[in-house]
Amino acid sequence: MTTFTEWLRDPSPKSRLQARVGQSYLGWLRFRRNPLAMAGALIVLALVVLAAFAPLIAPHDPIAQDLSQRLLPPGTPGYLMGTDEFGRDILSRIIYGSRVTLYIVAMVAVTAPLFGLLIGTVAGYAGGWVDQVLMRITDIFLAFPKLILALALVAVLGPGIENAVLAIALTSWPPYARMSRAETLTVRNADYIAAVRLQGAGPVRIIWGHVMPMCMSSVVIRVTLDMAGVILTAAGLGFLGLGVQPPLPEWGMMISSGRKFLTDFWWVATMPGLAIFVVSLGFNLLGDGLRDVLDPRSAGK
Repeated sequence: MTTFTEWLRDPSPKSRLQARVGQSYLGWLRFRRNPLAMAGALIVLALVVLAAFAPLIAPHDPIAQDLSQRLLPPGTPGYLMGTDEFGRDILSRIIYGSRVTLYIVAMVAVTAPLFGLLIGTVAGYAGGWVDQVLMRITDIFLAFPKLILALALVAVLGPGIENAVLAIALTSWPPYARMSRAETLTVRNADYIAAVRLQGAGPVRIIWGHVMPMCMSSVVIRVTLDMAGVILTAAGLGFLGLGVQPPLPEWGMMISSGRKFLTDFWWVATMPGLAIFVVSLGFNLLGDGLRDVLDPRSAGK
């Protein structure tokens, strides 16, 4: 183990694999020293575990109704977080709702950042009228509040989880485009880009193989920090009935259905609200930790 650790810490790596693995190991050591980042990682990991093993973890069927057990308070035997107005177990619905939340987060994370990265790098590298056209389109999307624009898109497309994901993705890509363009402007005239160009590489190869990788660390950090906003936007759409449709459990929709009982049966809306709070906090803490690790200025610390 000592020999392997020394191999990872070797300041003069003998291969590209050793350099990459060693850099990842040093990044993990920096990340592990941040207790808040570790707490965020554990929260996100718990979300993934709940979503993956929901049928095994949930104590009850999340959509089965039992009116004889309606509005039971938290701590009731068999119902740790109580029940809602239809007698459904709130804990089970929160656990299954984590699947919907993770699905939305994953779909937005693999669509909006990649599209924004493509737009930003092309605009920054090409310059001229291409840059002007792409950035003006980006400004149009940035001119509208994200939630308002998502509501308008879902209202046009119709309610449903697929349309909610599409609407959130379409409103989330402009910041990535702006950030990628700024990163591209700083590297497009670098010496190594000029060397690659002299070797005969075309614009597509330069953007794909040399410019985009330089932007990836900033994109990863921004994605992690933006996931809390994605969760809140999805919950807002669900609260208004424009996201996931019944009987599927979704945290925003659970808050909406429980708001009319808030004064007398507070747990119906509070429990899913706490779930949104904890998961959003976890993604924010994880994003802060990744920012400290991936920031080139902290690489030598």
